[in-house]
Amino acid sequence: MIMNTLLKAILANDHYDPFQFLGIHEDAKNPGELIFRTLQPHARSVALITGDLELEMPQTHPQGLFECGVTLSELSFPKLEPYDYQYKVAYHSGDIHLINDPYRFPVLLDDTDRYLFNSGTNYSLYNLFGAQLGLHRKIHGTLFRVWAPNARSVSVIGHFNGWDSRVHQMRVLSNSGVWELFIPGIVENELYRFQIKTMQGHILEKSDPYQFFAENRPQTASVVRNLNRYQWQDIDWQEKKNKTPPYDRPLSMYEVHPGSWRKDPNDPERFLTFRELADQLIPYVKDMGFTHIELMPVMEHPLDESWGYQVTGSFGVTSRYGVPDDFMFFVDCCHQNDIGVILDWVPAHFPKDSHGLANFDGSALYEHEDPRKGSHPEWGTLIYNYGRKEVSNYLIGSALFWLDKYHIDGLRVDAVASMLYLDYSRQDGEWVPNCYGGRENLEAIEFIKHMNSVIYERFPATLMIAEESTSFYGVSKPADQGGLGFGFKWNMGWMNDILGYFAKDPLYRKFHHNALTFSMMYSLSENFILPLSHDEVVHGKKSLLEKMVGDEWQKFANLRLLLLYFYLHPGKKLLFMGGEFGQRSEWNCKQSLDWHLVETELKHHQTQDFVRDLNAFYRNNPALWQLDFDYRGFNWLDINDQNNSIISFSRTSDDPDDHLVCLLNFTPQTLENYKIGLPTNNDYELLFCSDADEYGGSGNCRQHRYHATNEPFGRAPCHTLITVPPLGGIVLKPILGV
Repeated sequence: MIMNTLLKAILANDHYDPFQFLGIHEDAKNPGELIFRTLQPHARSVALITGDLELEMPQTHPQGLFECGVTLSELSFPKLEPYDYQYKVAYHSGDIHLINDPYRFPVLLDDTDRYLFNSGTNYSLYNLFGAQLGLHRKIHGTLFRVWAPNARSVSVIGHFNGWDSRVHQMRVLSNSGVWELFIPGIVENELYRFQIKTMQGHILEKSDPYQFFAENRPQTASVVRNLNRYQWQDIDWQEKKNKTPPYDRPLSMYEVHPGSWRKDPNDPERFLTFRELADQLIPYVKDMGFTHIELMPVMEHPLDESWGYQVTGSFGVTSRYGVPDDFMFFVDCCHQNDIGVILDWVPAHFPKDSHGLANFDGSALYEHEDPRKGSHPEWGTLIYNYGRKEVSNYLIGSALFWLDKYHIDGLRVDAVASMLYLDYSRQDGEWVPNCYGGRENLEAIEFIKHMNSVIYERFPATLMIAEESTSFYGVSKPADQGGLGFGFKWNMGWMNDILGYFAKDPLYRKFHHNALTFSMMYSLSENFILPLSHDEVVHGKKSLLEKMVGDEWQKFANLRLLLLYFYLHPGKKLLFMGGEFGQRSEWNCKQSLDWHLVETELKHHQTQDFVRDLNAFYRNNPALWQLDFDYRGFNWLDINDQNNSIISFSRTSDDPDDHLVCLLNFTPQTLENYKIGLPTNNDYELLFCSDADEYGGSGNCRQHRYHATNEPFGRAPCHTLITVPPLGGIVLKPILGV
């Protein structure tokens, strides 16, 4: 009776542990006899092979159950170990395969790993879950694991079993919610999915949440992939990276969407592969002098127009640009060329696509069941349930995965503000307060602190960057000091102020002088990165160049002035692709940047030269980055000349004598004999001028040496007289030892 019930459940793919019936079992009725059972719905016949013995297995059920009894004396092994048997399966198609039985293997995930996962602290779970190629009992195959605690049954389906869920049914490991099955013979590049039967009896087909690779969209199957064979050549970079804290280094990041930085000129619809990007993007970034490439999300996502921010595979590099080894090659080449790699990473939400995490096992597993907490009204996505330990572990594991397997140098965490506040983008009545009646998402805050603490413990040189737009306290303060534990935070306030300022006619800028200076009031409150990102050049916001006012000359002069202030202002730098040469059109993820502008129009070529020289100037002057987050690194020289829309300040390195004097004029007027404060009674030399002839300026930077007058002016003890260029900035440096 029990066996009939088991058989019925197995045939219906409705059992939590098919190992109780399938595989090899001692016959309770006939001591000394073993029963072999296998479910082969597509087989014409099956034979048991062990040693020199070959026994035909009678078909005992029309749905493909084959079984036979064998006495121990007939077998080449006296006990159940070492499972030295196979099945010879003759299929109706005419093919004959010799296979190893997946139902002869013991449970392979030990109690400790299960406990740590359910506790949210199995940080290397990417070595355990998903599809893990490996060797068990001297047999090669793939070990599949998935978390689906509310499922009635789970199967692995693929071409290897005709996408038939009866063939490879998984077993759940006690109360962990983890399902497991080792399938011998499954090799790299096999397609697979998980078929899940819900408690309500519904059938779901899901991509693997832990997939390392997937089919190219619009197909959605996961792909078995080996991530452990690439031979890294970046040891010198890793040693260098670990020597100096990132806060004390120049950081100039070039933000890139890999699919539209440049297209194949012979096929504008085709993306460049990561290997092609290694050949083209890396030399360009090195030539331009950026220290890092920040890639918009390269995780698997269904919709190109989401730019990668609606992720369906948090552990899988997208198949759009090649295979995982290709991306490893790209990162390795970056490191060998002294360029770091930062990835945009999205733990704030995920899409509702049916093959993804949504309603994964028939329940709100990764998301909240209550849409007031689990659904994002603005983006049409779902929000992770950060309070569920396995979900927290999934996300922390994803972050560590990219740092470990792909040698990534940093993660820019997207949409942190939406994680921190329960009422983000919601009206009254559309959100649920926390247990104290507040709007802060306490579970998300705890998750972020936990994540950052673990990352900095395991990868201390990592750049953990928050895209956070509110005044939440301590985003870039250590978690053990009450902060969120990020290393850096995007300065969205500066970005909004400065772009709003440059959109105004210079005639009226004097009424908005505060937009230039206000950021200094809070510049030390966080470890800031100044972003001129992709978000500012889409959806009708215009490109950086087209945001500028005035005629053609003034537009380019304004852009140079904006970029000069960007590099002189305290904080690390991020510039979106195209901004470095004055892209005219808004960014379109379906099109290449307008590289023809650099080749055919002098103004764009000069702007590109300007940014190249500006990067070199920035990197060669520690005063611009060594004390970014120290009050000693910045001092106003004159903050009050709003009538002329001019500001001047100094930047200083660890050595007080190593300082720069910076003056910026935000109007198109040229001023002669303008008095500027100097920190010391030295002669000063001109180091940089945005108005130089070679950049397309008016050439009002002809004087190269300035003599100090030992009389105070503004906030400085000395001063000199200069010619102020129109819509331009100059940088001076003291001449010492003369």
